[in-house]
Amino acid sequence: MKIIDIKVIPKAKKEFMKEENGVFKIYLTAPAVEGKANDALIAFLSEHFKVRKRAIEITKGLKSRYKTITILEL
Repeated sequence: MKIIDIKVIPKAKKEFMKEENGVFKIYLTAPAVEGKANDALIAFLSEHFKVRKRAIEITKGLKSRYKTITILEL
């Protein structure tokens, strides 16, 4: 199990991730409307860490740009 603190930047021109000051910034093309950015975040992290989507949980910050993510399988 791994726990990560992230900041999500929705409506970016392209999807990528970088680390700044110990916090991962994840740029997503999806807008922050009706959970679309959260769905895109889970899909992005699933592909990045090579795990299933159901192995990733947003444990804090469901409606915030700052989130805590738990990855169950690694």
